[in-house]
Amino acid sequence: MNHPLSLYNTLTRTKEKFEPLHAPFVGLYVCGPTVYGHAHLGHARPYITFDVLRRYMQYLGYKVRYVRNITDVGHLQNDADEGEDKIEKYAKAHQLEPMEVVQQYTNSFHEDMARLNVLPPDIEPRASGHIIEQIEMIQEILANGLAYEVNGSVYFDVPAYNKEHHYGKLSGRVVEDLMNNTRELEGQQEKKSPLDFALWKKASASHIMRWSSPWSDGFPGWHLECSAMSRKYLGQQFDIHGGGLDLMFPHHECEIAQSQASDNHTDAARFWMHNNLITINGKKMGKSLNNFITLGELFTGTHELLQQAYSPMTVRFFILQAHYRSTLDFSNEGLQAARKGYLKVMNGLRILDQLQYPAGAGAVDAQADEEIQKLTAELLAPLNDDLNTAKTIAALFNLLKKINSMHTGGFKLETISEETFTQMRAQYRTTVLDILGLKEEQTTDAQALLNVVLGFYKEAKESKDYGRVDVIRAQLKAQGIVIKDMKTGIDWAYEE
Repeated sequence: MNHPLSLYNTLTRTKEKFEPLHAPFVGLYVCGPTVYGHAHLGHARPYITFDVLRRYMQYLGYKVRYVRNITDVGHLQNDADEGEDKIEKYAKAHQLEPMEVVQQYTNSFHEDMARLNVLPPDIEPRASGHIIEQIEMIQEILANGLAYEVNGSVYFDVPAYNKEHHYGKLSGRVVEDLMNNTRELEGQQEKKSPLDFALWKKASASHIMRWSSPWSDGFPGWHLECSAMSRKYLGQQFDIHGGGLDLMFPHHECEIAQSQASDNHTDAARFWMHNNLITINGKKMGKSLNNFITLGELFTGTHELLQQAYSPMTVRFFILQAHYRSTLDFSNEGLQAARKGYLKVMNGLRILDQLQYPAGAGAVDAQADEEIQKLTAELLAPLNDDLNTAKTIAALFNLLKKINSMHTGGFKLETISEETFTQMRAQYRTTVLDILGLKEEQTTDAQALLNVVLGFYKEAKESKDYGRVDVIRAQLKAQGIVIKDMKTGIDWAYEE
């Protein structure tokens, strides 16, 4: 399979030609959500980004296995090794079982992703369902001399690992600098070094979520979960590991260290890809800063920062308008512009469905034909250059100018060949629907439309235009709706 797809690899800080380990198969792992609250706009960005990557790779002919996990245990309040488990804290506050919290917010996450037209992953493992695999990995790291047990907890030994490996190779951090800038946190005295991180934590007496292990009743470290699950489903080394830039350090850095220190002896993934953050007034949008807008609030317009509701496809278009490695600042103006852009693209689909190539067209204008071919080719070219959806959308608009001109008669269809026309139409549709994953949203209110039709029916009756009355009745009946003429007025009902 020969194609020019290049992707930016955070690990090497360069754009590299993508070639899978075992073509045509591609293994893709993306860190999923910690499910203790509703997904917000910041969460939408990685899942839309890697949804487009997966869609495009499938378009190129690859057989993608996409694994995206659910973190349902072990993610502590300060993202390090102290504080309460985020899910357990919520469960206690609301007098729920932790797994009730997990199920509620996993369901909510799935609903939001479906609205955004993010395809479900091929495998969606939960951390709590892979305790055995995590214990096995810890045992390997211990056996390799790169972890230690103390008081029933097991910690990864960063200084020992760094003697032969490079802790910081992904994020560019330097261990000596980290040592100088890391303060001892309360409760971390049992670590040999403040840089060491938990592979297994002994559970305190009040900790609900706990499993038995060779070291204690406890729970796994957050970083370990992804290492064990990606290995189980994608192997000791796989093609791409994706996630948000905020996960690069320490989460992904620790994943690489765990993979190298275990019996994998690899960086886990060959390509590490990171989408940049969505900011709000220049600051990262996140639950920890309490400055986030949930997807549900965006779709309904029920947040004080929102001037109106924004549909799922508007949000998807807004995210795809920027290159995934650039920051994207939330604004009502940006979302309103995205709405207009999305509707333009959808109108282009409608026009293309209506356009018919004229029968018996005459001589083709070589220049016009070449221009349309070039504009069509420019739709996908930016995706080969590190998945540049922003440039692909710009290319769609360039082609759209010609499509609109074909519709209004300014650009004569017969000046291009039927083959060029057919390819243009097919490529536009494929790019919009299958690769960018945009879909038509029914923006009309069925009840409002029905009221308009009933108004016409009433007018026809009052003017004794019985032919029109019968036509309206018959057409609504074909839709399973019957009109009811009553003394109190006109109503409708579903045909029983």
